[in-house]
Amino acid sequence: MERKVIDTADGSKTLFIPEMDEQYHSVNGAITESNHVFLNAGYNHHQSTTPVVFEVGFGTGLNALLTAIAAENQKRQTTFISIEKFPLDQKLIHQLNYGKLISEQAELLFKEIHAANWGVKVQISDFFTLLKTEGDLTNFRFEETQKFDIIYFDAFGPDKQPDMWNPVIFNKIYNVSAEDAVFVTYSAKGQIRRQLRDCGYSMERLPGPPGKRQMLRGTKISKKND
Repeated sequence: MERKVIDTADGSKTLFIPEMDEQYHSVNGAITESNHVFLNAGYNHHQSTTPVVFEVGFGTGLNALLTAIAAENQKRQTTFISIEKFPLDQKLIHQLNYGKLISEQAELLFKEIHAANWGVKVQISDFFTLLKTEGDLTNFRFEETQKFDIIYFDAFGPDKQPDMWNPVIFNKIYNVSAEDAVFVTYSAKGQIRRQLRDCGYSMERLPGPPGKRQMLRGTKISKKND
């Protein structure tokens, strides 16, 4: 699929897919949206000093970058595991300006994140370990012992990628969620909230990033009898 680099309102760039009429991040600000939805409502909200983050949709690597920066600033030993069905071409990655907008250190981290080999854990910095997995979550099998503290659900929208927004996927993730895990996503659709609640998450609507009224956060509050 063709991807075009476009500007967003906060000066950071994102990618637009004409075929899907969909962009990777909000046009109201890519960095702003990621910070609001995934960092502030997810990573910063969870209390673990050694969090394991699972991201659905590695995409541009923006969420990984912001989490790596937060891990260093907060001195939290963080493991970041991300799955992506369609990894980006390096030519597109080189056109993204996230690191440059933030700091020289962020630019170095961004380069390290994208230079990391797929399928192996890589120590990106003192407090951030990355595992990028190329695969399709609809048929992906998690390790039985795997437990995630924070889930970034960043798939394309439910109307664009409906096979990713359904009870089968949500149950799969719930079953590898640690106790007190938090699940965050930019979507606030009632159907999505109900499906996540039915899996076992305690759901809440939170104020959304610029351009969106609300977003969702779920918390795993009890064990589910499968």
